[in-house]
Amino acid sequence: MIIRDAVEADLPTIVEIYNATVPTHMVTAELEPTTVEARLPWFREHWSEHYPFWVAESEGRVIAWLDFKRFLPRCAYRGTAEISVYVDEEFRRRGVGQRLLEQAIARAPSLGITALVGLIFGHNEPSLKLFQSLGFERWGFFPGVAQLDGVQRDLVVMGQHCPARSSSSSSSSSKLIHREHRP
Repeated sequence: MIIRDAVEADLPTIVEIYNATVPTHMVTAELEPTTVEARLPWFREHWSEHYPFWVAESEGRVIAWLDFKRFLPRCAYRGTAEISVYVDEEFRRRGVGQRLLEQAIARAPSLGITALVGLIFGHNEPSLKLFQSLGFERWGFFPGVAQLDGVQRDLVVMGQHCPARSSSSSSSSSKLIHREHRP
């Protein structure tokens, strides 16, 4: 598996992975699938070295993605990033999401990020367990804030402070290619 910066040519697969989660009401608050055209401005917002967008690729196929987003628009929150991870259904529960999150945690200091936040539905136990297993803690809880299929769903804020950037940290560039070889 390779983890690399996403490029615009990846967007159709990114949207396909995202849209597959819409009807499950487990991951996104979107109620209808989206289009590549509708997601293009959103994708282009990630061309910042501070808020990168990565894909996991296996045998030339994009199988998952992770993006960093601005947490809130005020300047004082610049060091906090919201992260989202989406994995193709065929590759879930194989450690792909975990490897993407591990890279996000490891690279955050070199991106100038001091805290990572994930917004996860309270009924999404697999994601909550994954984030907890990587050191994220419950920082907030919003009861019944999302209505999905007539059911009020809770939103859990999972957070983690990142280690301070040391002088030996890598460059602030988001360019990333991480190859994993499995026996």
